[in-house]
Amino acid sequence: MDFRYPRRLWRTALAAVASATLVTSVFVLPGAAQAAGTLSCDIYASGGTPCVAAHSTTRALFGAYGGSLYQVRRWSDGATANIGVLSAGGYANAAAQDSFCSGTYCTIVRIYDQTSRHNDLTIAPGGGANPTADQGSNAAALPVTAGGHKVYGVYISAGNGYRNNATNGVATGSAPEGMYMVTEGTHTNNRCCFDYGNAETNNMDTGNGDMDAIYFGTLCWFSPCAGGPRVAADLENGLFAGGNGSWTSNTGRSSAFVTAVLKNNGTSTYAIKDGNAQSGGLATRYNGALPTQAGYNPMTKQGAIILGIGGDNSNGSVGSFFEGVMTSGYPSDATENAVQANIVSVGYTKSVTFPVNGATYRITNLTSGKVLDAVNCGTANGTAIDQWQSLGNTCQQWRFTNVGANKWTITNVNAGKVLDAVNCGQALGTAVNLWSSLGNLCQQWAVIPAGNGRYELVVENSGMVLDNTNCGTANGTTARLWMWFNNTCQLWSIAP
Repeated sequence: MDFRYPRRLWRTALAAVASATLVTSVFVLPGAAQAAGTLSCDIYASGGTPCVAAHSTTRALFGAYGGSLYQVRRWSDGATANIGVLSAGGYANAAAQDSFCSGTYCTIVRIYDQTSRHNDLTIAPGGGANPTADQGSNAAALPVTAGGHKVYGVYISAGNGYRNNATNGVATGSAPEGMYMVTEGTHTNNRCCFDYGNAETNNMDTGNGDMDAIYFGTLCWFSPCAGGPRVAADLENGLFAGGNGSWTSNTGRSSAFVTAVLKNNGTSTYAIKDGNAQSGGLATRYNGALPTQAGYNPMTKQGAIILGIGGDNSNGSVGSFFEGVMTSGYPSDATENAVQANIVSVGYTKSVTFPVNGATYRITNLTSGKVLDAVNCGTANGTAIDQWQSLGNTCQQWRFTNVGANKWTITNVNAGKVLDAVNCGQALGTAVNLWSSLGNLCQQWAVIPAGNGRYELVVENSGMVLDNTNCGTANGTTARLWMWFNNTCQLWSIAP
């Protein structure tokens, strides 16, 4: 798979990929494993609905699996490394990633299928909704603990996505299937579409019933909706909370980690469940007839696999992915309950230790070396934001205030106003400015690690990142929002 550089000319400042890509082997080290025969895909097989795809960057999903989980590509030289498990049936060797990416930054470019079918996920090509190829995820963005080990999940920002259009054994037509993914209940938005599951093989919207994927987020396709974020079935041309679309009993789940479950027998029935991936069982949100609208009964699934995007490459959504599987056949409730118990036993946890709540920092762009600055020390609503050499004044100081799970308002110390996405824009190139606090998602930011003390700043309403316009280095270069492009123009140091 090609290392995708953004098309804008200034991005050529990044180091060129070596003409012959170096593949670095990562040895599997001894470590704690879970008992063979008791992991998610072992449980599905015991229930008569074996996994046909099994993806995770955090752990093995078969007790006997001792291979690679995912592959990262290094920015500095384009070299790749496969990240495996500490031992068969165990957890990811995050230390191998940290060592390989030390002194530079890495992108997740492949998520291996742990079944024998080789249904690996690679960076998605363009499609009907967005013809531009997607970007891989920042490999260091989502550190968590699983089984007592540091591991990394897949952090999906706007513009990230993975796909496999040439799968083996994945359900097509009206064949039955089941699936689950473990995600975060606190990293969502209302854009289309954070999906994992079955999609079209041509990256286009080809009609009702051609998809069968888990969606998780706050997008309300069929009004009214209740609660959220919620698990819904993306069956193409609709995110179905249950029944014919609107199903107010599906009130959603916002726990730190969420188990999202979907199954579809292809001809008459589908079911949606969710659970707290850290404790307890599954809640059935819907279990009944397939939608009665034309095309959904029977289903016409095509059998591609997507992650983080819609079937036509709709890629404005955000989300987190730790593990997920797809099965052959319609799993029983008992099987799904046993899988949930196994997920809970993993003990997924996350701890945000930076930035310090209430502390003030200067925000410095890695490419330009300039700091984020309120133009002319303005204090009015609408004051523009640029980059300028450090002057040591409070116009270039920013206070971080925690307003939720890794959600922050960023207040200019001099002005007392917050960093804001202008008019809550979701288009590429949306400007940022200062504005009075409104308490909305357009003024809330996630601080996402990239490694080596650098961070992405992601605005919550659109999932886009704070970007140095055209990688400029001059005083006065404006700051704006753009999709994640895996380059140093979108990385910032945050220091006193």
